[in-house]
Amino acid sequence: MILDLLRHGETELGGGFRGSLDDALTEQGWAQMHTAVEGSGPWDRLVSSPLQRCARFAERLAQQLQLPLALEPGLRELHFGDWEGRSAAELMVDHEQALGQFWNDPYGFTPPNGEAVEAFAVRVLEALGRLHAAHAGERVLLVTHGGVMRLLLARARGLPREQLLQVQVAHGALHRLRVEAGGGLLEMSPGS
Repeated sequence: MILDLLRHGETELGGGFRGSLDDALTEQGWAQMHTAVEGSGPWDRLVSSPLQRCARFAERLAQQLQLPLALEPGLRELHFGDWEGRSAAELMVDHEQALGQFWNDPYGFTPPNGEAVEAFAVRVLEALGRLHAAHAGERVLLVTHGGVMRLLLARARGLPREQLLQVQVAHGALHRLRVEAGGGLLEMSPGS
């Protein structure tokens, strides 16, 4: 399966740890996503996180391209618990040590009342497995979040777990993976 990963664009409430917060896209966010998919594809179907910053764009694009769309809850962003809605700069004021632990070892430190990265990884990889089982041999556009994309790209690149948060994924970024039987991931250039 060829899987194009599209990160949602800029959101109304800005950056920071958005997680499960259901922010809408800004006009700039819509533009970032339209620019990313322009000249890309073709796809056989679209799959999206159910959060509106992904789903609204996916719904519009699926209608425009007349393609089937499925919302996949397993591909939601990591839940950041008490850190949701806060920026790294804000957290540096009263949670500097904890934030440092999270950046240095996201699998080893979970934000207070948040989702463990290990559980997040299991959730995302199970959703990807379901997707592959149902659509092997197809080209799929997955509209999702920075955390989901970092996880999948880090695995495709063979990075150690500690380097998960070093994977850069901009708003509106488009990356391509080949998903092999058995769950293997291979990063490809978007034009291939």
